[in-house]
Parts: sequence; structure tokens; C-alpha cells
Amino acid sequence: MDRTVIAYVIYLLVSIALTIWVARTLSRNGRIFLADVLQGNEKLADAVNHLLVVGFYLVNLGFVALYLSGDGTIEDTRGIFEALSTKLGVVLLVLGVMHLGNVYVLNKIRRRSVLEREQVPPVGPQDWVAPPVGA
Repeated sequence: MDRTVIAYVIYLLVSIALTIWVARTLSRNGRIFLADVLQGNEKLADAVNHLLVVGFYLVNLGFVALYLSGDGTIEDTRGIFEALSTKLGVVLLVLGVMHLGNVYVLNKIRRRSVLEREQVPPVGPQDWVAPPVGA
């Protein structure tokens, strides 16, 4: 078998396994965070979590597929390691950027939710005041 094909197979196996592992980790731990962001609405937290995981898979697996093509043929075993380290390093960076992007957006949503909760008065208004005459 051609060394380039061996590198492609290893790249796909490792990249897909990493993507699945990161997505499951984010899903499992992110669900708690989403439930807090969505003020305890468990069904909505599960739905948003699932949608985020699907989007994560689509973006990352699409990138892995697009990044599969190589610059040329691999001549020796050293070339396999060099090609794999470059490709897997870029995939890991993309996974990390996707993760940080998700955390950033969710944190912004959480902050807004906390501010909205603080805006609500603890006791509802009990009376109203008429506007001054002539205003």
C-alpha cells in the first residue's frame, strides 16, 4: 500500500476519533452550563446542546475532509510522521478554536441572562403614580 494512503487512513481515523471525543466531552459538560444559561429549562438546554453538537460535527468533519488532500506523495516513514503531525496539529487547532468560540458565545448569552435576571425587581409594583399635571 502506498505511504500516502497509509497517512490518509491514519489521519482520518485519528481526526474523526478526536472530533467525536471532543464533541462528547463538550456535550456532557456543556449541558450543565446550558441549563444555567437557559434558567433551568432542561428541555431547551438538551435541544440547544444537541444542535450545537450537530453543528460541531458538521464543521469539524467537513474541515477534516477538505484538509485530507496532500501536497504530494510521501516517500518514506519520516514523511508519514511529518504529514500527520502537520495535518493533526491543524485539526487540533481548529477543534480548539471551535471550542473556545462556543464557550465565548455561551458565556455572552449567560452574562446577558444574568443581567436580565438582575433587572427584574424582587417585588412587583403595588401601586401607580399619576403623572404631574402639565407634563
